[in-house]
Amino acid sequence: MNVSEIMTEEPVSIKEGDFLTRARQLMRDYLLRSLIVVDEENRLVGMLSDQDILRVTSTRSNVTVGGYASQSPTITPDMDIMKAAKLMVQSKQNRVPVVKSTTDRTVIGFLSSVDILRNVEVPKNVPKTLQDVMTKKVKTCSPEDKVGTVWGYMLETDYTGIPVVSKKGEPIGMITRRDIIKSGAVRIEVEDERRTRPKDSPKVEKIMSTPTYTLSDTDSIQNAIKMIIHYDIGRITIVNQKNRVSGIVDRQDLLESIVNVWSEKPFETRL
Repeated sequence: MNVSEIMTEEPVSIKEGDFLTRARQLMRDYLLRSLIVVDEENRLVGMLSDQDILRVTSTRSNVTVGGYASQSPTITPDMDIMKAAKLMVQSKQNRVPVVKSTTDRTVIGFLSSVDILRNVEVPKNVPKTLQDVMTKKVKTCSPEDKVGTVWGYMLETDYTGIPVVSKKGEPIGMITRRDIIKSGAVRIEVEDERRTRPKDSPKVEKIMSTPTYTLSDTDSIQNAIKMIIHYDIGRITIVNQKNRVSGIVDRQDLLESIVNVWSEKPFETRL
C-alpha cells in the first residue's frame, strides 16, 4: 500500500509570513493539532505544531509563523506506508505533509498516524496488552489547578494531554494542548502570569475535555486503536483494577508498537 492510497489531499496550510494569531485561529477552526507551513509557491517549509504554538508566550500580534516551523520528514505519494510510518515514528510527528517528489517539495496532501492505524492490519506479534506500550508514571492534575501550571508542565515534558482526576483519584477528564489553544489561555504572557496577573489563568475544570475515555492496562492494542479512531481522540487514560490512573496510551505509542514489529531493530520505547 502506498501513501497516495490513504493520504488526504488539499490540506489546510499557512504561509511562513502569516502571523501566529492566524495559526491559532486555523487550529481552533479546523480542530487541528498541527499546520503545514509553505512558502508563496506552496513549497514545504516545515510544520507548526500545537506545542510550537504553546511555546510562544508573547502576546504581541505581529509574530510570524516562519521562525517557529520545525522540520518534517520527506513523504511522497509513491512511498510505501511501512516506510512512511517508520519516518513518522522517528520524527515523533503524528501528521506529516506529502510532497510531489524528493526534488519537488510542492505540498499535495498530508498523512496522519490515524490514516495509517485505520488502514493497516495490526501484526499478530505486537505486544498483547497496553501495559507493554503505554507511557507510565503519568502526571495528573486536579480540576482546581490553574491552566497556567498545566501549560508549564506540558512545555517541560512535551506531554500532549494530562488526565484530570477527582479528589478520590478517579479520572474525570483530560486537558490537552488543543483545549488550551481553543480556550485562548495561551495568550497569557508568562511574565504577566507569574508576577502581575496570577489570577488570570482559568481553572482546569473550565476548559478540560469530558467525558474521560479509559481502558484497562490489560486491554489490547486493537481495542485502543478502535477507540481512538471512533472518538477521534489523541490519547486514552489507562486505569488499573481500582480505577486509578496507571498510564496513558496515545496514537504515537500505538503506531510505534506496530512499527517496532516491522523493524529489524525496535525504536526506543518511552517509559
